[in-house]
Amino acid sequence: MAAERSQDTERDAILSALRPVVDGIVATFGAMCEVVLHDYRRPEKSVVAVAGSVTGRAVGGAMSEIGMRVLARGDEAADDLNYVTRTGSGQLVKSSTMVLRDSAGAVFGALCVNVDVTAVNQAEALLGALAGPPPASAEPPVTAFGNDIDSVVDAILDAHRLGQTQTWAGLGRTERLELFRSLDEHGVFAVRRAVEQVAARLGISRASAYSYLSQARAATDPTTNEGHA
Repeated sequence: MAAERSQDTERDAILSALRPVVDGIVATFGAMCEVVLHDYRRPEKSVVAVAGSVTGRAVGGAMSEIGMRVLARGDEAADDLNYVTRTGSGQLVKSSTMVLRDSAGAVFGALCVNVDVTAVNQAEALLGALAGPPPASAEPPVTAFGNDIDSVVDAILDAHRLGQTQTWAGLGRTERLELFRSLDEHGVFAVRRAVEQVAARLGISRASAYSYLSQARAATDPTTNEGHA
């Protein structure tokens, strides 16, 4: 118990030290920049400090699906730098997510920098059109940002269901397991009550959802197949 209190005190101190950094980065880079400080000890209310307004985050808000993936990876999580995504409203955002660790190396939060590069991308497209046909490029993925965890989980579920005309009853066992495996990889089930929420959306029982999750994890865990080669 004393060790846990000491660990929490250390983590609180790290977060407190980073709060002025949040404001300082946005003051330096201006209105197109947003910095969000996360405390993953409370996933549903992980945002403890925010400056700027690119994704509409607010203190007390939930983590995004990017944070869910970090949470799911635990202490194996690594920094994800200079990636591009798109918000639900169409903004093109260049981001970096830097994980926070305590002195024992345990991941407990993240410092995220988001820069709205929509205007820059539009200018680049215009210059490219003037210079000649631009090379084909992959469309950045849409990322679910929200201030409550339920809306983020719903957005991830909606994205996974896009293009699928079948109902849950119409999916085969392999497709069902793939859906749960993909949701698990996105960190959805690292969030409290997410299994119940997914079950409700799919119209299945909580027991069935837990069963499919267990089977999906077993199918991707190489240790479960040892001795069967």
